[in-house]
Amino acid sequence: MNGTIKRLTDKGFGFIAQDGAEKDLFFHSSALVGASFDELREGDAVTFDTEDSDKGPRATNVKRA
Repeated sequence: MNGTIKRLTDKGFGFIAQDGAEKDLFFHSSALVGASFDELREGDAVTFDTEDSDKGPRATNVKRA
């Protein structure tokens, strides 16, 4: 899937605006592949997979596009 980094926090997680979807998707820094959390900037294009968690869907395998 494709999206854009919408918001980053200072706690090691953020939210992705999914292309074609209204709801933003949570991601944790441990879900990043090939980049560190400090390298990300709001507005960066990313690709990702999704999985269900106990708190709802979240992004996994997040890579900068």
